[in-house]
Amino acid sequence: MNIAILSGSARANNNTIRVGKAIQLRLNTLGHTTSLVDFQHYDIPLINQGPVIESAFTSFQQQLAHAMKEAQAIILITPEYNWSTTPEILNFLHRLGDRTFKHLFEEKVFATVGVSTGKGGKAPALHLHTILNKIISFTDLNSFVSAKIFESHFTKEVLDESGNSLGNAQYDAGLDDFIQYTLRVTQRWNS
Repeated sequence: MNIAILSGSARANNNTIRVGKAIQLRLNTLGHTTSLVDFQHYDIPLINQGPVIESAFTSFQQQLAHAMKEAQAIILITPEYNWSTTPEILNFLHRLGDRTFKHLFEEKVFATVGVSTGKGGKAPALHLHTILNKIISFTDLNSFVSAKIFESHFTKEVLDESGNSLGNAQYDAGLDDFIQYTLRVTQRWNS
């Protein structure tokens, strides 16, 4: 299975990329093909800064579009940013979640992860559910948003910078459960 992992924080040394790397490590171990897109390289213009044109994509935009196009499942990882998702994820969804780029969202299973330095992460993941379902409905897509959310609590205490587990059995079991659920739903959706 081909899975795109979108790490939606533009901050340097963020926790979101740790979770993205952890998911990628686990999926690769299971034999899946993964693409990890790091939003630290984000450069999608705001609506008043000009159009997004596929034939003029930047390197980041090409990587993002290619990862989404090839994937059967897309895992969006967002830090909790003022009880919502990041401005970069919101702008990405507003700019690419329209009829022009709907092919990037077609025939996909979307799964969401919320990341926190403490306890939290559910609110931005739920916000993503609402936006993704609106994109699917508005552009009349045959796609699906998975019901299972993973909340990455105390991320720096459970994952190192490379996404390796620091030995928290409860965290590891929860992440593995989220991954297995996402794989089962994607396999069923694509059958």
